[in-house]
Amino acid sequence: MHTLGRISLMPSAEATLIDPSPAALRPDGSPRSYTVRTLGCQMNVHDSERLSGSLEAAGYIAADSPESADVYVINTCAVRENAANKLYGNLGMLAAVKREREGMQIAVGGCLAQKDQGTIVEKAPWVDVVFGTHNMGSLPALLERARHNAEAQVEILEALEVFPSTLPTKRDSASSGWVSISVGCNNTCTFCIVPSLRGKEKDRRPGDVLAEVQALVDDGAIEVTLLGQNVNTYGVEFGDKLAFGKLLRAMGEIEGLERVRFTSPHPAAFTEDVIEAMAETPNVMPTLHMPLQSGSDAVLKAMRRSYRSKKYLGILDRVRELIPNAAITTDIIVGFPGETEQDFEDTMRVVEQSRFQSAFTFQYSIRPGTPAATMEGQLPKEVVQRRYERLLELQERISLEENHAQIGRTVQVLVSGEGRKDGATRRLSGRAEDNRLVHFTVPAGEGEPRPGDVVTAKVTSAAPHFLIADDESVYALRRTRAGDAWDRRQAESCGVPAPAAPGDAPASVGLGMPSIRSL
Repeated sequence: MHTLGRISLMPSAEATLIDPSPAALRPDGSPRSYTVRTLGCQMNVHDSERLSGSLEAAGYIAADSPESADVYVINTCAVRENAANKLYGNLGMLAAVKREREGMQIAVGGCLAQKDQGTIVEKAPWVDVVFGTHNMGSLPALLERARHNAEAQVEILEALEVFPSTLPTKRDSASSGWVSISVGCNNTCTFCIVPSLRGKEKDRRPGDVLAEVQALVDDGAIEVTLLGQNVNTYGVEFGDKLAFGKLLRAMGEIEGLERVRFTSPHPAAFTEDVIEAMAETPNVMPTLHMPLQSGSDAVLKAMRRSYRSKKYLGILDRVRELIPNAAITTDIIVGFPGETEQDFEDTMRVVEQSRFQSAFTFQYSIRPGTPAATMEGQLPKEVVQRRYERLLELQERISLEENHAQIGRTVQVLVSGEGRKDGATRRLSGRAEDNRLVHFTVPAGEGEPRPGDVVTAKVTSAAPHFLIADDESVYALRRTRAGDAWDRRQAESCGVPAPAAPGDAPASVGLGMPSIRSL
């Protein structure tokens, strides 16, 4: 049993059981297939794995391709305006497919479903099920009810039914896993609709978190990302303001767990104990995603972000003091209501000082239901676009400079198979410890690494969004338990029994089979 201060870490939450559903079977008795399309953030990716796990527990099977699915699930995002456009665009295309596919069902869940509720069925009456962020485990029962009653089912709860992490899961990757430590948010940022859709922060008990991480490691995973709308306020529900730092240290005690990441923290609650835990826990990776949103103190105040640029820069300085090789990324909104040219120049100044490895930059868009939607000073599109392009150009330059500084360094790459296909180069892809994307060359005659294996590579060139490692002199391959787990998944997908490695727990079947692609 792990210990976290004086808090017991024995798991307390029981797994949520999903009953087999008669609707999961076609009239001939064969199982119906499903696909889940994810729109939005990492939390949605995690939720989609739970939706897939729940459907398979009910008796559905993963479709060979999205186009052939009997059940098409869209897990939505509501953060930006184009999220709604994307949903209804997808639903429009699916209407034609459904007309040609007898018995096909369409389900819409997630944040936009929680927000729009029955409006979705009014706009797209061919949708069979609408469910929200608080009742994901109800999806199989809602599909069954919709099929039995021959009418759409809309079920939106205002409070969490069960914590999503107690639901069955179907992981997409053998080597990496998402673990939710909290859901909801207690902040009141004026641009953000998430608190009204996911509710107030609810924290999992530390023992439940660590038990899930241990189960992932037992199943072959060597990398885990901790998820929360605001991870560093973790512990607010059980009265421990230092709980997140303690949790990071406890992760360091889990044998076989090589890489720990987390997202996203909030600068206002980012404390010294967390920075020290990051620096002193060997398997916590040297990477930090720290949302800035704006470099203007006036805009931060209007956003109701309870920090200012000086504090933000101070956090980055302290992180780099204790973790000199840390790669820091961020989120920035351009064109918030009332943003002046001086406010924007302040953002440019802070971005220049921050030296982000990369940044997710967004043009402000009105989200109905948020305080910012009715603020005075909404900016013309052309002004926002011009500022956005200037910020993008600045960050592209900084990203390239920061990546050029990596040339000559030796990196440890967790193989993932990301990247474009180009068999001529023999390059494969993966993530360095600081989460940079690396395309590396496999020397002739060397064995090909599997997803989940780790290779040693030397960086030879760089672009703003990736590194190239073509120096073959230091290349080395370390086969891992995660690679073994990938082998077992491949064998199982072909119906071929694969012996487990000594001491390994039985592997779960993945949502999809990761595949290595050449670059």
